[in-house]
Amino acid sequence: MSTTVNAAFNAFMSNTVNLDGSRTNTARSSRDFLKGKISGLEDFFPLYGDKNIDFGSFARRTKIKPLDDIDMIFTLSANGCTWEETFDGIVYITTSADSPEYKDYRHDNSYRLNSRKVINRFVSNLSDLNHYEKAELHRNQNAATLKLTSYDWNFDIVPAFFTTEDSAGKTYYIIPDGKGNWMKTDPRLDRQRVTDINQLCNGHVLNAIRAIKYWQRRSTMPSMSSYLLESMVLNHFEVKGEATEFIDINVINILGYIKNNIWSSVDDPKGIQGNLNTLTYDDKLKISQKAETDFNTALAAREFESVGDHEKAIGEWRRVYGTEFPQYG
Repeated sequence: MSTTVNAAFNAFMSNTVNLDGSRTNTARSSRDFLKGKISGLEDFFPLYGDKNIDFGSFARRTKIKPLDDIDMIFTLSANGCTWEETFDGIVYITTSADSPEYKDYRHDNSYRLNSRKVINRFVSNLSDLNHYEKAELHRNQNAATLKLTSYDWNFDIVPAFFTTEDSAGKTYYIIPDGKGNWMKTDPRLDRQRVTDINQLCNGHVLNAIRAIKYWQRRSTMPSMSSYLLESMVLNHFEVKGEATEFIDINVINILGYIKNNIWSSVDDPKGIQGNLNTLTYDDKLKISQKAETDFNTALAAREFESVGDHEKAIGEWRRVYGTEFPQYG
């Protein structure tokens, strides 16, 4: 129960949207504990621990409740492996002919490394760790998912190789593509971009991203990927160059941006994946229409707030966010 829009949003973000601080600290501690467990595995792939990296929305601080998965990359030592990329972004990793580490994990009748076999080796070894319920192949077949016995979240563990510098001085992480081969990525760039734009906007972007992620969660329209949505919000603030401390105003601006820009290409900020916006025409139409409807409802809420009628303003925001948004009172 809240008597002002600002109080309602603060309660909403704290109670419904944002991760709990103590729970986040516990999750980070359990993540660090697991890193030590994996680093200590025997009879396993040679690890290149200096390049291990946390990635995903939890690492970028844009995850909303519930805390259900934590993403981690574990890098392997190449030990003579080489890589090449096709024009359509498929990466092939070729092992040396006498590779003792990877000879059992190649594609049949080939020296190319099979990413599914590598992940399955992770699953096999992780299954033997104490404190964990079980390990299994991630549904996208690009990670090993480790289920915890003590907490609600799981760990998605992605094996990777770290490249040497290319002709442009760039390095990449090579991770499974879900189809047995590999692909380039660089979570360092994603994390840095969130940090830079959040700092540019005086620290107000993270809550804005989380608020709009919750907006999308409601089953009132098709969903775009969390990464696409986050990229669009960051594009908006990067161009705008500012954000306000008032979450409702940021949400209004983002909804206006989405209703217009969901029709446009959204380039991968890492310069790797190309256009992230692969939604169908029908999905784009429905998302645009829902964003426009909620944009107009949010503008009405703003009008009520401007004349001091917080009860009606909060009522309009409940139309946008549903019954989890606090009531007036």
